[in-house]
Amino acid sequence: MTTTQIPVRLDFDTLAAGFSKALAHLDRAATKELDSAGIDPKLRELIRIRASQLNGCAYCVDMHTKDARAIGETEQRIYALPVWRETPFFTARERAALAFTEDVTLMTGTHVPDEAYAAVAKEYSEQEVAALVGLIVMINAWNAVGVSTRAWEPGSYQP
Repeated sequence: MTTTQIPVRLDFDTLAAGFSKALAHLDRAATKELDSAGIDPKLRELIRIRASQLNGCAYCVDMHTKDARAIGETEQRIYALPVWRETPFFTARERAALAFTEDVTLMTGTHVPDEAYAAVAKEYSEQEVAALVGLIVMINAWNAVGVSTRAWEPGSYQP
């Protein structure tokens, strides 16, 4: 099997080190909010993967699918994320979070309509919704960095 090298456009972490560190700090803050709200770590990774799929961030899809597997998420559910609405593999709470992830990630088209917010608020407390918003905003920020700079680790692919 031949692999394709994807050239990195910009070493963002080195060239914008202060901003990159600030993003990492915000990421840790989002995780603390999720912990405080009791959001399942597997759901966190599913949200990160789904937003990254929608944004086309190969680096984040790769990283978060590995992270999800490492904490026990099943291959079946990871593979089903692009078609989650058509599968029985997700709970009502997970479906609400995934739908909300899509609405927030794609907000330029819908501006997260009231019914989308009401659907997630039906399944989650205000604290949980706030933590979900923080996570979704954070992964979308990382995706923007990853996609625009083509953040990738050449040679990290193991066939």
